[in-house]
Amino acid sequence: MTSQLSVAFIGCGKRAREHAKGVKADARCKVVALADVNAAAAEGIRTDFGFGGEVYTDHLRMLRDVRPDVVVTSLWTPLHLPIFRDCVHAGVKAVLSEKPMAPTWGECLEMGRLADESKVQLTFSHQRRFATGNRLVRQLIGEGTFGKVERMDLYSPQNLLDCGTHTIDQAMSFLNETPAKWALGAVDVSSLINWFNVRAECMSVGTIVFANGVRATIQTGGPDMDLWSGVRVTGSGGFVEVLWDRQIKRAVVYKEPTWTFPTFKEDTGDDHMVAMVKDAIDCLQTGRESDVSYRKALRVTETIFALYESVRRRARVELPLIGVTDSPFLTMLEQGAFGPIKDAN
Repeated sequence: MTSQLSVAFIGCGKRAREHAKGVKADARCKVVALADVNAAAAEGIRTDFGFGGEVYTDHLRMLRDVRPDVVVTSLWTPLHLPIFRDCVHAGVKAVLSEKPMAPTWGECLEMGRLADESKVQLTFSHQRRFATGNRLVRQLIGEGTFGKVERMDLYSPQNLLDCGTHTIDQAMSFLNETPAKWALGAVDVSSLINWFNVRAECMSVGTIVFANGVRATIQTGGPDMDLWSGVRVTGSGGFVEVLWDRQIKRAVVYKEPTWTFPTFKEDTGDDHMVAMVKDAIDCLQTGRESDVSYRKALRVTETIFALYESVRRRARVELPLIGVTDSPFLTMLEQGAFGPIKDAN
């Protein structure tokens, strides 16, 4: 029998409860501690999921006392880098982090550097990769069911950094992890939102061209979206529309008018979290790269910051993204580049 891995939580809010479903389902995981500045939140997860371990309000003390193998972090975005650094210094073997990576590109790169140097396994919660519908779309694209992929239309709710990350990740997974070649973007700042302590636009649009020549349009938030989330993949032989969580809207194969998308067992967001935690633990034990590794998250996030940098330059931006370490969007906000705008809610 495989020995159990000691698991600790840092951050015990709503998203931590989603991760807890995956941890609870994996017999290799034994929760030994939960840390949150709100002790009641940590105690609530411990009680509701039947976890053991002590509750802490100081994550540094928890890391010193418990020295867990695995840490699940569900925190506001600006805390991702400093908490990951603390975990690295404490000798943690794997960190399962909420997305997005960080508020600035420089912080994202630093997380990648730390993971590379320390060999700590770092993953981000792009759990929708594990949805059965998304897996089937990847398989069908790989088999050439829709012909050669020529273009994509990407949609997500408002906030390119936090919500758009799921859609761009979904698109890249359909393209066998092909990175972006260049990006051109625009943002709507007629109002702002504040998302996990990071200010964001209420709508964005853009064009992304991938290294294999596939051209994609993207819209996050705003009116007149064909899909509320997800990707339309158009190939030389057909097309498919799939939402974030696996739902197939339409699928057509031109040469087979009666073709229908294969029937598959419906799954849920809980299933995706269970599969994501299992993948992370499998990879920790085998050394295989996770489907939600930080390397894949970096490619997604670089594309997002390239779209923001395009707004700043008022020009198309080539990738890799060179000479940028800030968030171009946040810098423009701080410098008043957009003029008077509504305060973030």
